[in-house]
Amino acid sequence: MPFFEGFIDYLTMDLFDQKLEENLRKTAPLADRMRPQSFADFVGQKEIIGEGKLLRKAIENDEIPSMIFWGPPGSGKSTLARIIAKTTKSDFIQLSAVSSGVKEFREIIKVAQDKRKFNNKRTILFIDEIHRWNKVQQDGLLPYVEQGIITLIGATTENPSFEVVSALLSRCRVFVLTQLTDHDLEIILSGALKKGFPNLKIDLPDEVSRYLAGLANGDARVALNALEFAVNATAPNTQGKIILDKDIIKESLQKSHYLYDKAGDQHYNLISALHKSVRGNDDNAALYWLARMLEAGEEPLYVARRLIRMSVEDIGLADPKALEQAVACYQGCHFLGMPECNIILGQCVVYLARAKKSVEIYQAYGQVQADVKETMDEPVPLHLRNAPTKLMKDLNYGKDYKYSPNYNWQEDQEYLPAKLKHKKYLKK
Repeated sequence: MPFFEGFIDYLTMDLFDQKLEENLRKTAPLADRMRPQSFADFVGQKEIIGEGKLLRKAIENDEIPSMIFWGPPGSGKSTLARIIAKTTKSDFIQLSAVSSGVKEFREIIKVAQDKRKFNNKRTILFIDEIHRWNKVQQDGLLPYVEQGIITLIGATTENPSFEVVSALLSRCRVFVLTQLTDHDLEIILSGALKKGFPNLKIDLPDEVSRYLAGLANGDARVALNALEFAVNATAPNTQGKIILDKDIIKESLQKSHYLYDKAGDQHYNLISALHKSVRGNDDNAALYWLARMLEAGEEPLYVARRLIRMSVEDIGLADPKALEQAVACYQGCHFLGMPECNIILGQCVVYLARAKKSVEIYQAYGQVQADVKETMDEPVPLHLRNAPTKLMKDLNYGKDYKYSPNYNWQEDQEYLPAKLKHKKYLKK
C-alpha cells in the first residue's frame, strides 16, 4: 500500500468530502455561507489583491511565495487562503495553530516530502493564527520552507514583527490587510440579503445597513452574524416581510467587546495615538483615545504610568507642575480603581494636552546618553574628585577645585570630562 493512503483521507478532498462540504454550507452560519469563493466576489483589500496587483497575479499564476497575512479580524485573511486553495494546483493543507500538534505537523511534512519527491507536486500549508505557535514550533517550519518542501501561508491578527520569529519572517512576504470600510461592509450585507436568505423577504433600509456597518468595526463576520441573528429573531409582518430597524440591529449585535488586546498590536496603537494627541495639544482626541482604552478594559494604572512619562517627555520644564498632576493621577487611580478613576485620568489627560510643551530635557538626555556610551571610561577630572585621604591629596585629587559659593557661582571651572569640554546639551 502506498504511504499516502493513510493520510489522504484527511489531507485532500474526495467526492464524499465535497458532498459533505456542500451539505455543511447549506446549514452553516451566514458568514460561512457567504464566504467568497473567487476574486469576483471578494470585497475590499484592493491595494493588495485588486486587478493587476502582484499578489493577485501570483495567485492566478499559481506561483505563490511563502507569506504572512496580517490584519484585523474579519478582514479576509482566511477567505484569501480559501481562494488560493481553489486556485492552486498544489496540495493545500490547513492547520489551526490553536488545535494542531507536533504529530500532525510531522505527518503533513512527511506527505509533502513524498509528494515533492515522487510527483514533483508542491504543498501549501496554511496556518491560521500562526502567532499562537511558540518559537520552537515556528523554528520547526524553517528548514521545510527553505527547502521548498512547503509553501507557508500564515494568518495573524498580531504584528508579525513581534509574534513571528525573525528567521521565518525573513523568508516570507508580509501582506497587510486593512480593516474593511463601512462601504465594504454595506456591499457585503447587500450581497447577503440577496443570496443568503433565498426564501425570505427582508427589508434592511440603507440607513440601518450603514448603522450596522458602523457598529461592526470593520469585521465582516460580526456584521453578517448580527444580520443573521436579527433576521432569525424577527417575525414577518402581515405581508410576510421581515423589517429590520436600528433597535433590532443594536440588540442583535450586543456589542460588548471591542477590537482590543492588552498585549497586542492594538494596545500599542492606541497608547501611541493617546501620546501623540497629548503632544499635539488636541485635548478632544486625547480624551477619545483614553476612553477607547479604558472602555476596552485597559489597566488604568498602565495609562497613569504612561501619563507620568508624557508629563516629562513632552511638557517638562515648560510646566513642571504637569509631573505633579500625573503622579497625583496615578495615586488617585490606585485609591479608587475603575470605573471611578476614569474621570481622574480624563482630567490629567486634558491638563497634559493643554499644557505648554518642551522637549528640551528629553532631547538633551538623548544626546547625553549617546555621549555617555562613548565616554564610559573617560576619567573624572582631578579637581572634581573627592580627597578624603592623604594619598588622594598627594595624587592631586581635588586640587584647584573652586568652591562655587565662594565665587557667587561665577567661577570659571570645567565640570565635564576632557573629551566633552565645553559641550552644551541645554539651551541655556
